[in-house]
Amino acid sequence: MSARADGTYSNAWRNVSKVILRPLIPMLMRNDWQGRENFPAAGGVIVAPNHLSYADVLAVALFCDQAGHRYPVYLAKSTLFNIPVLGFLLRKLGQLPVYRGQADAALVLRDAEQGIRNGACVIVYPEGTATRDPDLWPMVGHTGVARLALATGAPVLPVAHWGAQRILPYGSFRPRLLPRKRVQVIAGPPVDLSAFAGQPMNSQTLRKATELIMADVTALLGKLREQEPPPEPYHPAVARRKLRQELRSLQEQGQPAETRPPGDSAPPGGSSP
Repeated sequence: MSARADGTYSNAWRNVSKVILRPLIPMLMRNDWQGRENFPAAGGVIVAPNHLSYADVLAVALFCDQAGHRYPVYLAKSTLFNIPVLGFLLRKLGQLPVYRGQADAALVLRDAEQGIRNGACVIVYPEGTATRDPDLWPMVGHTGVARLALATGAPVLPVAHWGAQRILPYGSFRPRLLPRKRVQVIAGPPVDLSAFAGQPMNSQTLRKATELIMADVTALLGKLREQEPPPEPYHPAVARRKLRQELRSLQEQGQPAETRPPGDSAPPGGSSP
């Protein structure tokens, strides 16, 4: 377990970040917040938002800061901690690196559990990366957020946002700041996970709990977009498999892949960064 689980972040650096980011983020986007009353007044909380681009990190952080008056702690990709300056700041601010594909990947969940028990506001993107859904609906979620919730008993707040992707589309590093974009963020009531109390924390339990969490997040996004969400969440592996089957069928028919109907192409960024 890392030292961050014991709260050994830098209060000085956190205070500096508040002084800078609280006025700066509203200068970058027009905030439209809803549902802040759903944040608990005290105790640890897990925030589960959809993910559209790097810009939504700022929007969700400020939303949580203003709603719960607790410093937001992200589970972030470990590669970000290797970037000069940024990695230093993330460590000083007490953010938690997620190491993918390593035997000790579950250690970050232990750190997060300890933080939640200490009253932290921990933000976990259930999708693990920005959505690859062509229409920007949430994808199938990973089970880490459900594992955290069932292990700690902390409430899971579903959060949806819309508009940050216009500031910094996924895959781009050139922000579009003018004109200032409207970013909507909404939090719903805590997800009802009472049906899983006392159940073994196996893959079936975690998957069902994750599906409930993602269903609430998706419904909130549908409310923001004023659209009906798709009946099934996007699954990148299933989409890739379907695409391979279609390509194979085209080859068997002697039709070049370039002549496929418009829109019948691979989803953007088929694998996680």
